[in-house]
Amino acid sequence: MKFSRSIFKLAVVVACAAAPAVTFAAQPADNYPNRPVRIITPANPGGTTDFIARLLADHLTKSWGQQAIVDNRGSASGVNAAEITKGSAADGYTLFIPYHQHTVNAALIAKLPYHPVNDFTPITQMTEGGLMLVVNPSHPAKNAKDFVQWAKTTKDQINFGSAGIGSGGHLAGELFGLTVGIKSQHIPYRGTGPAIVGLLSGEYHYNFMGLTGAFGQVRAGKLRAIAVSAPKRLDSAPDIPTLGEVLPGFQVVGWYGVMGPGKMPKPLVDKIHAGIMSLATSPEFIKIMKNNGSEVKTSKPEEFRQFMLADMKKWADVVKRAGIKAR
Repeated sequence: MKFSRSIFKLAVVVACAAAPAVTFAAQPADNYPNRPVRIITPANPGGTTDFIARLLADHLTKSWGQQAIVDNRGSASGVNAAEITKGSAADGYTLFIPYHQHTVNAALIAKLPYHPVNDFTPITQMTEGGLMLVVNPSHPAKNAKDFVQWAKTTKDQINFGSAGIGSGGHLAGELFGLTVGIKSQHIPYRGTGPAIVGLLSGEYHYNFMGLTGAFGQVRAGKLRAIAVSAPKRLDSAPDIPTLGEVLPGFQVVGWYGVMGPGKMPKPLVDKIHAGIMSLATSPEFIKIMKNNGSEVKTSKPEEFRQFMLADMKKWADVVKRAGIKAR
């Protein structure tokens, strides 16, 4: 059968028009973002997590030309926020600001509805900080060495307080007891504020407190700083030693980072990572974090993944050894 010349030309045109659609399919990152991006934070407005989320949202809005919106989901120790993130599309339009509680939850919650690492796409760690070991000014210990000696030799029942069961302060207190070889009684409060009031009134002996809350009380002379749990001394408080200087190997690292739903495409992850790096490496952000007692600590996605897996393992061991019951 012979085709007419006009029909042949039409077939060639159709074939050529169809080919580019197959060969040059657009990548997800090519036009990202072309609509608002939601940044979920597992905390209520006003805390450190919310503060970092809003700094990031403002930066990305200006950098990308699309609005980044903070969505506060502060309840259930961050589980609700993580579940929402896990169930979202892996298209980059839902990001999540996890912090150290995210990996701790794996040890504390018996039936966690997700794996803290494998069900998400790690993008980068953003900050690293510690906790501050504080006591009432009437406490006999004046420094870290004195405090460890007091803990080992006192005849009194030792009590420590925290913002609640499973909080960073709780686990740090348990780790301290295991490291020193003492049995201390945990007194949980409903939040940092009540825990501070309890320490000020002498209801317990010490607290591993978040840096932001601790700094204000120490600077006002209401509490005494004994040490920080970070790997190194803070630039913002170089006169306060690390507890590791007295107890080699002891450290409790608080951290914040950025993740997305699982199975995000690598080109998309790379583009989001670059956007976050332009904030995290800026002198202004570094200064803000330093003033809040934290250090900027960035990582590649795989480095962040391995860091969180190691953090999960560490706290699972502490929870088991301390006999903390999973919820």
